[in-house]
Amino acid sequence: MLAIGIDSGTQSTKTVILDTESGAILASAQRPYGLIPDLPTGHMEQDPRLWVNAVDDTVRECLSVIGTRMDEIKAIGVSGQQHGLVPLNKENEVIRPAKLWNDTSTLKQCEAFTQEFDGPACLVALAGNTILPGYTAPKILWLKENEPANYAALRTILLPHDYINFWLTGEKRMEYGDASGTGLLDVRERRWCKPLCDFIDPNLQDFLPKPESSRRVNGLLRETLRKQWGLKSSPTVSAGGGDNMMGAIGTGNIEDAVVTASLGTSGTLYSRAKEPIIDREGEVAAFCDSTDGWLPLICTMNVTVATEQARQLFGWDHGRLDEALANTPAGAGGLLFLPYLNGERTPNLPNATGVLHGLTTRNMTPGHMVRAVTEGVTMGLAYGLKRFRQLGVKPKEIRLTGGGSNSQLWRQICADVFGVPTVCLQSSEGAALGAAVQACWAYDLANGTPSKLQTLARRLVKLDEKTRSEPDPEAAELYQALLIRQTDLTRKLHAGGFA
Repeated sequence: MLAIGIDSGTQSTKTVILDTESGAILASAQRPYGLIPDLPTGHMEQDPRLWVNAVDDTVRECLSVIGTRMDEIKAIGVSGQQHGLVPLNKENEVIRPAKLWNDTSTLKQCEAFTQEFDGPACLVALAGNTILPGYTAPKILWLKENEPANYAALRTILLPHDYINFWLTGEKRMEYGDASGTGLLDVRERRWCKPLCDFIDPNLQDFLPKPESSRRVNGLLRETLRKQWGLKSSPTVSAGGGDNMMGAIGTGNIEDAVVTASLGTSGTLYSRAKEPIIDREGEVAAFCDSTDGWLPLICTMNVTVATEQARQLFGWDHGRLDEALANTPAGAGGLLFLPYLNGERTPNLPNATGVLHGLTTRNMTPGHMVRAVTEGVTMGLAYGLKRFRQLGVKPKEIRLTGGGSNSQLWRQICADVFGVPTVCLQSSEGAALGAAVQACWAYDLANGTPSKLQTLARRLVKLDEKTRSEPDPEAAELYQALLIRQTDLTRKLHAGGFA
């Protein structure tokens, strides 16, 4: 059997075809796209037509590669960027461009939620999460307050992957994992939180699909697409999920003591849990996963966006960057980087800026700066990992994904900063692979031959042991002290109104 996995991200869409018996990726294709340009500061938007056009193009390209094996395709799964608001009217047309996860124009709306519900702690007690600018909830309130005509036309609210599923099947549904990223889901009960919904609009739940099990299929591929793609029969389309939820499946992070760290433009750190993990301080997001479990997660806004900025500043290629990292000792000679070029989500500092602290005549060099930037963004993730440990998550291994994990030197820095072994996957497909694996699992269940997801993952998700890095005790001790310094400096600057 073959399964199609689709990962629709902020910068591109990638599609793969997975042989679910051998675990081989038989074909892959990618299409890049951009954001709507020249919007006001903080506004990040995209036309959803970009996503479906990219899905159509990449699926067709993959199908052309496998030729006569097209008839073996039985299932499709979709991973999508979390939190984006896709508003539809009564004709099921997109009313306006989608506001994305990295849109920070909703600070006023987040403050309104916080004031109405007596502070972040009360929001956490109510539904398990605070309301952050990236979440969907403040975007809906923003639409109501800033574009009343568009809000008046609203009949359905979907998330990006839900919209792609709707385009594929004609069915409007929402599964627990991605729904939890709206900020409106009571993650303990996995149902919409009425007080939060009513604060936006007493009729809001009429616009939201009822949250459903992630094990269910969304539907069958619609006939027009089946014919256009040249398929003999319509594959099932699984519930799919958010990119982090699919990334968890695609890295085999569906068992205890495994943590995934993504070193992409932004960074994420997450681990599967059998019960909701609620952070009273609101720093760890209490998400559901896309296997009907839970996925405690932290997100940082600045990872490779910062390292790439530093690399380009000195006109280096990636090889020269690695050389500089290798030739500069851990700790960057006392130079510390606060990695808040795009503000920050964890800790929640949307208006923060980056800082190079501790400059001297000895460390004001390209090598020290690049090392400090790489260490700073990694310690940003370690800040979240420390909170994970305080909440009872005890990682024994961290699986690295994203562009930053291609660097052996950065992988070692991760092992030293995190204090546990790190390893990459043989496949770099991540969320696309996870979407294909979930699609296979959902297909089996829908056809009365249920399989265990853990069994599928062990067979289809393979570690690349050549990339394994063990922490160096001396460096790990140094980074523990630096993390305390970074956290303390951030808090002092924030208290003084400078972060």
